[in-house]
Amino acid sequence: ESSQYLLSSAGRYVNTLLKLIPPVLGLQEQLRQAVQGGDMETSHGICRIAVALGENHSRALLDQVQHWESFLALVNMIMFCTGIPGHYPVNETTSSLTLTFWYTLQDDILSFEPDKQAVYQQVYRPVYFQLVDVLLHKAQFPSDEEYGFWSSDEKEQFRIYRVDISDTLMYVYEMLGAELLSSLYDKLGRLLTSTDQPSSWQHTEALLYGFQSIAETIDVNYSDVVPGLIGLIPRISISNVQLADTVMFTIGALSEWLADHPVMINNVLPLVLQALGNPELSISSVSTLKKICRECKYDLPPYAANIVAVSQDVLMKQIHKTSQCMWLMQALGFLLSALQVEEILKNLHSLITPYIQQLEKLADETPNPSNKLAIIHILGLLSNLFTTLDISHHDDDHENTEVKKLPVPQGPNPVVVVLQQVFQLIQKVLSKWLNDAQVVESVCAIFEKSVKTLLDDFAPMVPQLCEMLGQMYSTIPQASALDLTRQLVHIFAHEPAHFPPIKALFLLVTSVTLTLFQQGPRDHPDIVDSFMQLLAQVCFSILSLKFPEALTVKASCGFFTELLPRCGEVPPVGQVVHENGKQLLQAVLEGIGGQASRSLMDHFAEILFALSKHCFSYLSVWMKAAMQQEGFPSARLSPEQKDTFSQQILRERVNKRRVKEMVKEFTLLCRGLHGTEYTADY
Repeated sequence: ESSQYLLSSAGRYVNTLLKLIPPVLGLQEQLRQAVQGGDMETSHGICRIAVALGENHSRALLDQVQHWESFLALVNMIMFCTGIPGHYPVNETTSSLTLTFWYTLQDDILSFEPDKQAVYQQVYRPVYFQLVDVLLHKAQFPSDEEYGFWSSDEKEQFRIYRVDISDTLMYVYEMLGAELLSSLYDKLGRLLTSTDQPSSWQHTEALLYGFQSIAETIDVNYSDVVPGLIGLIPRISISNVQLADTVMFTIGALSEWLADHPVMINNVLPLVLQALGNPELSISSVSTLKKICRECKYDLPPYAANIVAVSQDVLMKQIHKTSQCMWLMQALGFLLSALQVEEILKNLHSLITPYIQQLEKLADETPNPSNKLAIIHILGLLSNLFTTLDISHHDDDHENTEVKKLPVPQGPNPVVVVLQQVFQLIQKVLSKWLNDAQVVESVCAIFEKSVKTLLDDFAPMVPQLCEMLGQMYSTIPQASALDLTRQLVHIFAHEPAHFPPIKALFLLVTSVTLTLFQQGPRDHPDIVDSFMQLLAQVCFSILSLKFPEALTVKASCGFFTELLPRCGEVPPVGQVVHENGKQLLQAVLEGIGGQASRSLMDHFAEILFALSKHCFSYLSVWMKAAMQQEGFPSARLSPEQKDTFSQQILRERVNKRRVKEMVKEFTLLCRGLHGTEYTADY
C-alpha cells in the first residue's frame, strides 16, 4: 500500500518514479521466458506491473522529455504484452490488460500544447502504427480446425475481445487520421492482388475488420481510399462465414458513402442479395441491406424489383429468425418509400398478399398456441414494414437534392390503402383473441407504427380506429389500447377536424378505467401505468379543459376530481400529478379567468378543492407561481385580489361548498361583472 501511495503521488516523486522504470524493464527477460515456457501466471503478473506503472503515470513520465528513451522502452515492453503470442482467451489472457494503457497514453499526448505534442507525435506515431498491426494480428481468427474445438464461452470471450480491439482502433484513428485507412487499404490491396502465395482468409478478414471498425463511426466520405476498397471487395474469395460476415458489415459501414457515390452501389449490392439466402449470414446480410435501403433509397429504384424479389423469396423460405425478418421488412419499407405511389402499391400487393391469405386462414381457426405465434409474426411483419414506409419523408435529414424533386404524392397514402383493405380481417382476428394481451399488442403496434410514421396522412383511418379501440377497451381493458390512444391524442390533438372521435374515445377509456380503478387499481399495474401516460399526454396538451363544449369539460373535470384523491395511494398517479399538475392548475385558472362558460365554475371548483385536499404542498407552490404572471388569469384583477383568492383556496380544505362560492365570486371579478345587474340574474 505504501508503494501504491508513492505511485499515486508521482507528481512530487518524479525521481522515485524514474528509478522504478529500470527494475520494471529488468523483468523483460523473465517475461520472455515465461511466455516461451507457457507460464501464463508469471507473464500476467509482470504485464500488470508494467501496465500499472505506464497507465498511472504516463503524463508525469512524458513530461520528463530528457528521459524519453526509458519511457519509450517501457511503452515497447507493454507493446510486447499486447502482442503476446497465442489466441485470446485460449492460449493467453494477458493482452487484454494493456488496451486501456493505449487510450491513456494517447489522451496524455494529445493534451499537451502544440509544440510539445508535435515532438511526441514524432516519437509515438510509429508506435501507434505498430500497435495497429499488433492488434489486427491479435484479432485474427485461429485456423478453422482449432476454432472448431473452442467452447461457446471461449468464442463469446473472443468476440468481446475483438469488440475491444475495434474500439481501440477507432480511438487510435484520432491520432493517426487518414494515413491509417491508407495503410490498411494498401495492405489489403497487396494481399488480394499478390500472386506469390495464397493469403489466409484470417489475414484478409482482420484487415477488413480494422477498416470496418473505423468506418462505422468516422465519416469516411472524404477518404480517397474508399472507392478502391469498394473495388476490391468483389475480388475477395469468400470461403468462410466469419470473412463473409465481415465483408457484409464493412459494406454496411460504407452505406452513407454509397449514398454519395451511387454509381458504386452495383459493385456490392449483388453480394448482399446473395448473402441474404444464407442463414449463417442472417444478421450481417439483413442489417447491411437495411442500412443500404435507409441511406441510399433515392438511388435504389432501378434495383427495387430485384431486392423485393430476393427478400420475398427468403421470407417465404423462412431462412431468417423472427427479428431478422422484422429488419428485412423495415429495409423494404425504406426501399418502397422512394418509389412512385403506383409502384409502391404494386409491390405492397405482391409482398403482403401471401401473409394476408395466411392471416385469413388463421383467423378462422380455433385459437391455440401455435397459430397465436403465426398471427403475431404476420402482424409484426406488417407493423415493421409500416414503421419505415414514409412517402412524405418526414424523417429525411438527407442533404440529397433529389429529395426535393420527388413529386408530391397525390391521393391516399399507400399504407392507409392497405390498412383499409385489411381492417376487417384485423377486427376478425381481434374478436377471437381479445383476451390475449400479446395479440392485442401486436394489432395495436401496426396502427401505432403507422400513426407515428404517417402523422397527418393517417387521418382517414382515425374514425374507424377510434371505434375499434373503444370496443376493444370496453370489452377487455388492455394497456396497449391506451398506448395507441395516447399516440392519437399526441398527433391529432390540434386538428379540430379529426378530434371528435379521439375525444369520444378518450372519454370512453377514462370512464372504463375509473370503473376498473374502483374495483382496485393494484390488480392492473400495466393499465395504471399506461393510463397515467395517456393522462400525462392529455394534461400536457390540457386539451379537454379548453374545449368549447361544456359536456366535455364536465367529463374532464369529473375525471380529474376522481383521479386526484388517488395520488397518495397509487404511485404512478402521484408522479403524473407531480409532473403535470402545474399545467392543470394553469388551465383551471384560465377557465375561471374568463375562457370557459360561467356555468362550468362548480366543476373547476371541484378540481381546486381536490388539489387543495390531496396535493396541498404542490398547490401552494403552483398557485404562487401562476398568480405572479402579469395579467393572469385576468387583466382586471389587482395583486391584492389575486392574493386574497389564493389564500382562501389554500385555507379551505374541508368545505367544498365554500370553495364553489369563492370561485363564483372570483370569476365575476375576472370578467368585470362583480356587482352588476347581470350577476344578479345569474
